[in-house]
Amino acid sequence: MPGDRRGAASRRLISCLYHLQLWWYSDDMATTLPRIQVTQTPELAAGLELAAKEWPGASRSELVARLAEAGTETLAARRAERRAQRRKVLDETRGKYASVYPPGYLEELREDWPE
Repeated sequence: MPGDRRGAASRRLISCLYHLQLWWYSDDMATTLPRIQVTQTPELAAGLELAAKEWPGASRSELVARLAEAGTETLAARRAERRAQRRKVLDETRGKYASVYPPGYLEELREDWPE
């Protein structure tokens, strides 16, 4: 059948193009965790150079993992700081404008809302 020949030709082509195979070399790897590929941009190269000074003797893949961990810690700290700043502003303004609205204002406003 023509479909079978086309399938066989596709399989031959895929077997020639290693990166298009349906499997990869990771069957014999020491981990079952998902792996990623990263393009070494100039920014990443600078980060790897700095990381190599911080963690001498570490492999490049370990340096990438450590940079990712350090980045995660930095982002988490930034988020916590932003959260703390928002909380501080809320605490500072809590009750500050209570005298602007008369007693019962919110209840009156809600009476006008459709149910």
